[in-house]
Amino acid sequence: MRFVLASSSPARLQTLRSAGVEPEVIVSGVDEDNITAESPGELARLLATLKARAVMANLTEHATILGCDSVLEFDGVAYGKPGTPDAARERLRSMRGRSGVLHTGHCLIDTNAKVEQRELASTTVHFADLTDDEIDAYVATGEPLVVAGSFTVDGLGGPFVTGVEGDYHNVVGLSLPLLRRMLAQVDIPWPALWQLSNTYEYDETVASTYDETRGGEARAEAAAHAVQSLLPSAGRLLELAVGTGSVGAELVALGNLVHGVDLSAAMLQRARVRLPGHVAAADAKTLPIADRRCDAVVAIWLLHLLEDSEPIVAEVARVLRPGGVFITTTEKSDAGRYADGRGPNELRSQDALTHLVAAAARHGLVLDGATTFPGPRRTNDETPVYPLVRFRRS
Repeated sequence: MRFVLASSSPARLQTLRSAGVEPEVIVSGVDEDNITAESPGELARLLATLKARAVMANLTEHATILGCDSVLEFDGVAYGKPGTPDAARERLRSMRGRSGVLHTGHCLIDTNAKVEQRELASTTVHFADLTDDEIDAYVATGEPLVVAGSFTVDGLGGPFVTGVEGDYHNVVGLSLPLLRRMLAQVDIPWPALWQLSNTYEYDETVASTYDETRGGEARAEAAAHAVQSLLPSAGRLLELAVGTGSVGAELVALGNLVHGVDLSAAMLQRARVRLPGHVAAADAKTLPIADRRCDAVVAIWLLHLLEDSEPIVAEVARVLRPGGVFITTTEKSDAGRYADGRGPNELRSQDALTHLVAAAARHGLVLDGATTFPGPRRTNDETPVYPLVRFRRS
């Protein structure tokens, strides 16, 4: 079973993760600003449908795809993301002390069953009577600018919501009870998604198409050159979750000696072709390496998959020599944030920069470098930009 979330929302991803589900995230690229509907609820449902269909159109294998979109209805008007501080400030002032309805459209497409379901969940939200100073301070955090209705209930805006009538998770951006009922319509029991998370690995089905569906050599080369720019010098390094060895092979071409570990036998089978004699099956949380043996450890798109990334950060710190570096991708679930000039949204993912800086500090690692590299061009002709950071062992 392949379960895909057609949304870039870190709140939706975290809602699923907290419920024991680890979806594959594929951003749809749908332009929300130029779409209209006869009512706010219908707009939310339409946008969710367009997102799910856009992602489905680019898949080459069967999957269950969930598209979601949220719209706040206030005085009969639909409000999405405000985008600017002035718009957010004006909206919050009009909402304070009053109530609105948060609509979240859900579209579930199951390509095996050839079924498309379109549903709407609506929750009444009661807002506190915020002061002007509270509104200005909240807008200054940047959070209201990038969320539907200019508020969150699971973030910094939580204290400004006095109550909800209906499903709380729907206000976050995804109704879990509704999703459970929709899955049941295509004979997928909710615990099957737990099983998907608990046995999550890159098996032969994923490994056989991994390179071609993840940007191929161009993506691997871009990632390797970004890593190289953060390495103190060419030398010996360990790559965690080495996968098919595509990035590792590019790092070898740049003059490094690369060793790699991974848990997936199917991925390692391909990595052994690219890095013969230098890959092994191992868990990144319990590396078969003595203390302080590594000059550099690299992790490309690993930490966002985890329920808890700190054990890996601790293990990296254990095997690094003093002065050694840990280079890792960060903010995978909302990689476009940096390119858009927006600030990081804390506490949303195990690869969130704020989370990693704090965890690293607890284990003697200090952030001292960063760069970005481009990903494969999307269907909407946008090129995502991925952040890469370096921590140094004290």
